[in-house]
Amino acid sequence: MIAFVSGQVAALAPTLAVIEVGGVGMAVQCTPNTIAGLRVGENARLATSLVVREDSLTLYGFADDDERQVFELLQTASGVGPRVAQAMLGVHSPDALRVAFAAGDAKALTAVPGIGPKGAQKLLLELKGKLGAPGGVAVGAQRAPAAAGPAPWTEQLTAALIGLGYASRDAEEAVSAVTPQAEAAIAAGGSAPVPQLLRAALQSLNRAR
Repeated sequence: MIAFVSGQVAALAPTLAVIEVGGVGMAVQCTPNTIAGLRVGENARLATSLVVREDSLTLYGFADDDERQVFELLQTASGVGPRVAQAMLGVHSPDALRVAFAAGDAKALTAVPGIGPKGAQKLLLELKGKLGAPGGVAVGAQRAPAAAGPAPWTEQLTAALIGLGYASRDAEEAVSAVTPQAEAAIAAGGSAPVPQLLRAALQSLNRAR
């Protein structure tokens, strides 16, 4: 098993990072949140999980070992493959998933593309207690109100676009262009779908050229 890769970031795409390791470019599938923390030309270390299939070898990369562990635990549920597990981590952090499973929050799981109400209930039954307790967060505990500021999805999206080489101003304009789409998703009771918003933002940038 390849536990991690470490080297210079050679290239970035919305869900793919190429890390140069010993003169070899390792293609690593990542969530947009992980991509947002990388910069071309800078060194990076990604925890990884190798998924072996009859016709392919796919390396998935994560910001830390905890995220990788959750990725692998999610796949112990029936019907959950690496793509669904990665989509879940693309929408929710590991601790947010732990909170959702501990609280039986099916709505949080249906915010993940490809997971419907029935699938969410099935996952809650199969995985409850398997992911462990959220670090430093008591389920049902009162939290202090967050300070006013940009929504987390806007910061993630802006960082991802800058990481892909776009100027800050262009990134901000692209985020503004997809804001109605994000607000509609939130108003419908879900969360801002960062992967889809990133693709839409890239499309708006390409049209502007």
